[in-house]
Amino acid sequence: MINTDQLLECAIKTATTAGAHALANLDRRTEVVQVSPHDVKLKLDLECQEIAEKIILEAFPDHSFLGEEETADSSQLTANSKKAEYLWIVDPIDGTVNFSHGFPIWCCSVAVQQDGKTVAAAVYAPKFDELFTASADQPSQLNGEPIKVSSTSELEKSMIFTGMDRHEIPGHEPYTLFRRLADNTQKARIAGSAALDLCRVACGQADGYFESDIYTWDIAAAGYIIERAGGIAEVTKKYDNPHQLQYLASNGLIHDKLKTLLEL
Repeated sequence: MINTDQLLECAIKTATTAGAHALANLDRRTEVVQVSPHDVKLKLDLECQEIAEKIILEAFPDHSFLGEEETADSSQLTANSKKAEYLWIVDPIDGTVNFSHGFPIWCCSVAVQQDGKTVAAAVYAPKFDELFTASADQPSQLNGEPIKVSSTSELEKSMIFTGMDRHEIPGHEPYTLFRRLADNTQKARIAGSAALDLCRVACGQADGYFESDIYTWDIAAAGYIIERAGGIAEVTKKYDNPHQLQYLASNGLIHDKLKTLLEL
């Protein structure tokens, strides 16, 4: 019988080991495998994912694994992810572009779901030595200390993280949505690592996060950490790609106001 303490221990080991490998190899951050107009895939992305998969499947060989770096065939990924009761979802370096430039806002994100529901999560930011965790049996924590979302209740006093995607999604223009946030909050921020930005919401350093084009591996761990810290995290729209989402998270107090503002 697997308990959530075992799952959380493995998630922590996975996130910290993969994160430590990336940090130790910062001098290799320009070793590129693939470049797109606004993104990049590094050799270290692949190495860190291999490390993560090895740790997880050695501990739990009958579990399934979903990682960002195997996403060429989303239909096959979806089939693979439904094979077992437990599914591990990993983003080995969330904020790869930041990482490739030596900018410290990046992290390793690990979540495990049981029958489709997250039960343990860890997000590790190596440059800050910050470890965010949560499980079904433990509240959200930062380096072992309990955290909770902010008490900000007024939109105009809130700080909201977002991602300004250039992808064309019918009905949603990211630049327009960013302008709405910028005009109606105290500050809208783009830091470039969704998982770490979401963890800032979980620990009360920010009040919300919105992105019109985000992926399962970006939010699986950090969204759960927000929920366990007292906030709300929800998928507000799904797309044809089963892992592509529109996503809103907040401290809960400004959630409905954000939905109204963004017409979600």
